Amino acid sequence: MSTTRPELVGDFGMVASTHWLASAAGMSVLERGGNAVDAAVAAGFVLQVVEPHLNGPGGEVPILLADPREPDVRVVVGQGTAPAAATIEAFADLGLDRVPGTGLLAATVPGAFGAWTLLLERWGTWRLREVLEYAVHHAEAGWPVLAATVRTMATVEQLFREEWTDSARTWLGAGLPQPGDRVTNPALAATYRRVVAEAESASPSREGQLVAARRVWYEGFVAERVGQYCADQQVMDTSGRRHAGLLAASDLAGWAPSVEDAVSIDYHGVTVCKTGPWGQGPVLAQQLSLLSGFDLAGMGVRSADFVHTVVEATKLAFADREAWYGDPLAVDVPLAQLLDERYAASRRPLIGPDASYELRPGSPDGRVPQLPAGLRTAAPADRGAGVGEPTVERDGSTRGDTCHLDVVDREGRMVSATPSGGWPQSSPTIPDLGFCLGTRAQMFWLEPGLASSLRPGTRPRTTLTPSMALRDGQPWMAFGTPGGDQQDQWSLVFFLTVMHTGLDLQAAIDAPMWHSAHMPSSFYPRQSQPGRLVVEDRLNPAVVAELVRRGHDIEVVDGWSLGRLSAVTRGRDGFVRAGANSRGAQGYAVGR
Repeated sequence: MSTTRPELVGDFGMVASTHWLASAAGMSVLERGGNAVDAAVAAGFVLQVVEPHLNGPGGEVPILLADPREPDVRVVVGQGTAPAAATIEAFADLGLDRVPGTGLLAATVPGAFGAWTLLLERWGTWRLREVLEYAVHHAEAGWPVLAATVRTMATVEQLFREEWTDSARTWLGAGLPQPGDRVTNPALAATYRRVVAEAESASPSREGQLVAARRVWYEGFVAERVGQYCADQQVMDTSGRRHAGLLAASDLAGWAPSVEDAVSIDYHGVTVCKTGPWGQGPVLAQQLSLLSGFDLAGMGVRSADFVHTVVEATKLAFADREAWYGDPLAVDVPLAQLLDERYAASRRPLIGPDASYELRPGSPDGRVPQLPAGLRTAAPADRGAGVGEPTVERDGSTRGDTCHLDVVDREGRMVSATPSGGWPQSSPTIPDLGFCLGTRAQMFWLEPGLASSLRPGTRPRTTLTPSMALRDGQPWMAFGTPGGDQQDQWSLVFFLTVMHTGLDLQAAIDAPMWHSAHMPSSFYPRQSQPGRLVVEDRLNPAVVAELVRRGHDIEVVDGWSLGRLSAVTRGRDGFVRAGANSRGAQGYAVGR
């Protein structure tokens, strides 16, 4: 098939991300002698500046790292925890049965800074000042604001001017910008400069400075200001009322980023690695486990049989996500059983010839699944594809979206990361810090006894889900996408396309995409759309007609609107390759 751009091929290094300036920063680091980790950290901080509507310093990031010199893929956990004061009872006292999707009540500890700096400390070679220079430059000198950023800010302009006046001063000081205008964030640049200065005064060594920088962030002036802002401000949120925040400086001081082994599964000779069940990562592994029992290649990728089978497997895996996934440090997640081939074999017969309209979690080891009693079903007319940028209402509520980046260097190191959260449209900007807090706590349920019930000090079950794949035990491919609940659907379609066709990375990214909206949304107000299947209009009309005949509730959307994938590979021939999404005219891969 024709593609929008070539797959990049070289032997030095590749960076692919959702913004060209981040990709360019990462490649600059590689050219200046940095490794894949140094490049990924620099690109990650740039994404916080140039894609503010998709991620920020107050958000979170899961990171996968593969190093050919180490036996295991590692996960750097940049997901912060719920505040100590965030209890189900506390929300009940406020008259709330859902964690609001905006404002300060939904804030968790901002984990992104801790994760990026821990990754850099343990596997990088550059100093914090060096990797931050790109982000600080763009924040001070300005960057060309994206049309998507402007559209998002326009949606909440009235909210900013009437309620979130700190945000208005930060983002609308000279009026709503126009796409391409030069926009700056001097307060954020000053925050990073102060962190670096205090870290450098604390230690002369690279590693010591990174440790000191985390201390400044989580115990110093950043934490103090965050706690003060949450205590002092009464902020309008999606409940229609004003609330202060629950996050305190002590919550930041009590949290630290961590490193753990990736969850993995083998599929046709390839080992796919994901985060643990505190994210939705294992749902990709469950889908692959179910699909390994079908002859997908024989069906033909993007045939009606193929799409139907993949979508029905997706529904089963995501039903298990709802029933079983949560923070494994707080709840017993039967992950080994969920990924066992015998469990997948018991579930495959549920994939029948017609579209299912039920949420059907399984019973690993005979356990009884627990689903939220408060699941809400959207009205049939409530259409929404959730395509590549946040779906934002005037009150700031959003289905959410994020960023993604992948890096490979000439020694074969790979990084895949999905930074998100800290969206200005969802939480007011703390003016002297230049960033806002995240709203990831909206993913907790305010019903006791569920795997993802709100518990103080625990991680919400997020949608953030980078991917890594190994061949012969060596890093082969890093890939991922923004997209909330769609991430492990779009990534699945891409991965299956690469595995079962001769398409290169760019062609697989450009190919027609689809996803199911059958499962409950992870975002406020947590609705589901049973049977809904969203497809790009480039999918063969005969295939669409057959899917309708099988009972799928089809929504056809613009042919270039679903998925924002990027990917890098390193082959047995020593060549490195990359591709990036052309949808939205923003993602880019660079390399040589």
